[in-house]
Amino acid sequence: MADAATTQTLPEDKLDFKRILPILVIVLVDLMGLTIIIPLLPLYAARFGAEPIVVGILQATYPLMQFLGAPILGRLSDRFGRKPVLIASQIGTLSGFILLGFANTLFLLFVSRIIDGLSGANIATAQAAIADSTNEKTRTQGLGLIGAAFGVGFVLGPILAFIVLAATGQNYQAVAWTASLFSLISILLTAFWFKETVSEAENPEASRKRRPFSFDALKRAFSRPTIIFLVAVMFFYQVAFGGYEQLFSLFTLVRLGMDARDTSGLFMLAGIVIIVVQAGLVGRWSKKYGDRWLALMGIGTLAIGLIGTGLTPAVPVPWYEQERVLNSMAGEGAFHVSTQNINIELPEETSRGWLGIGWLLVASIPAAIGGGTLHPAVNSLISKSADKTEVGGMLGVSAAAYSAANAIAPLFYGALFQWLGAPVPFLAGGAILLALFLFAPRIIK
Repeated sequence: MADAATTQTLPEDKLDFKRILPILVIVLVDLMGLTIIIPLLPLYAARFGAEPIVVGILQATYPLMQFLGAPILGRLSDRFGRKPVLIASQIGTLSGFILLGFANTLFLLFVSRIIDGLSGANIATAQAAIADSTNEKTRTQGLGLIGAAFGVGFVLGPILAFIVLAATGQNYQAVAWTASLFSLISILLTAFWFKETVSEAENPEASRKRRPFSFDALKRAFSRPTIIFLVAVMFFYQVAFGGYEQLFSLFTLVRLGMDARDTSGLFMLAGIVIIVVQAGLVGRWSKKYGDRWLALMGIGTLAIGLIGTGLTPAVPVPWYEQERVLNSMAGEGAFHVSTQNINIELPEETSRGWLGIGWLLVASIPAAIGGGTLHPAVNSLISKSADKTEVGGMLGVSAAAYSAANAIAPLFYGALFQWLGAPVPFLAGGAILLALFLFAPRIIK
């Protein structure tokens, strides 16, 4: 009785973990597939002769398709519920991973990312389900826990990628099949464990009357100054951070001579920092300082991390051997490709040491902290500024801006990377965030 009384007297101060646990587990399993692939995709493309600019175009394909589909799927989730839209998007993800497993040309890599991107509303729909299941005082913490699930995925995903690569002789296709398995598990979890949240959050009759998507609804969303600026913050933040995420493994390859297994370790470190920040600190900081402070702090620390990354000394890691890295990229057995197809310029073996990797490890910490705090803070502010019946649509708009930035970022970073050198895109991303840091305090009230 005492516990029940406590629960009733503190409904606005405590997050109902039992209610959101299925959402978090589904997101984690779903992201396991994604995070296994992320560190490998640039190297996957490089095996088929892709130069940095082509790698950037490949990385842009998924978010560009997601940009087209996310607002529509967000509105559909407002009308028909989170569960059917989530399952449909997960089936698309599974199809994309299966095709990736069969891919033996650069063209099929592009097709697999197009399929996955068009159905890629998984995270936006899960965020809407979290918004349905929380109140204004616990929403940032709930959204932060989705980010923490992403962090756990970044820890476990690269570990699994390392194990699969080691067990299969650098067989990149085997990693894609492993990602497909996690995607299938997420579909089953959604179908049999996840409970619909829209019916609890609003009147179903009102939901049925709403159109799944309209340009009038989009226009109304952008008529609200607070929302339009927050969406702009999301866009420019992700232009800077998205390029960092998507070309980081290429940067470590040409700057420090690190192959896929080595870079997976750095993704693990970033994941651990994100887990600590988003699972243990975001909720506390939000309650103590507010989402505005959290957003500004995220912008500032991320700027420091990106500039620090760009300044990483070009000192290959002590264990670097050019021939070994080339052979690991070429693979073995039936999936072997010629090293002559690889157009990435690797560092020389002279002057190896710990300075480069040590510097990058330090720079990765503020980058992970900034990336871990800014996203949930901005989405929380957006959801609090939107009408309750339009949360899915507003978060869909946010996801569209996020995806548009992710489409632009690798093109922007890839072009700078190829034509001006590896450090330049990261320094440019840091400069964008510094400008945003100076401008944002005047707008975010």
